[in-house]
Amino acid sequence: MFLKKDDLKENFELYLGGLFISVTVVTVIINVFTRYVLKFTFIWAEEISVMCFIWTIFLGAVGAFRHRTLMGVDFLLQITKGKVRIIIGLISNLVVFVVSVAMAVMSFIYVFNSPKITAALQISYKWTNISIPLSFIMISVYAVINLFRYIGTIREGTGKKHSVQETV
Repeated sequence: MFLKKDDLKENFELYLGGLFISVTVVTVIINVFTRYVLKFTFIWAEEISVMCFIWTIFLGAVGAFRHRTLMGVDFLLQITKGKVRIIIGLISNLVVFVVSVAMAVMSFIYVFNSPKITAALQISYKWTNISIPLSFIMISVYAVINLFRYIGTIREGTGKKHSVQETV
């Protein structure tokens, strides 16, 4: 088997995002082929590809945050050492947590108050837009995990040889 359980657990959102981007690409290719070769289009193809692409974007953001591949504060963590690095890590994860919780709450309100449906498939946009609050919830969870790891690093002491980046 190609997938290992631990790898799937570590990269769940990336595998799910990969599935959604695959559906997007296949749907677009099929629609382009039918449009230019067979001279007809599937009216639902654009809606499916846009829905899947939106899920891909938000799951990718979660994966990027989880694996610390977002730019910005990560740059500050790379150029600092010791207590300064720990303080920057704590503050940045606390800010990310507060902002992502606020965004999750606001996006849940938006999703559940939105009565819109798609034109071709007559599917509620809630199925697409639920990706927004779910991704902010996952980012919030990962921010809390990072906060606890930084706090653990503080308790261990900053004089150890391993860096915060290795433990977080």
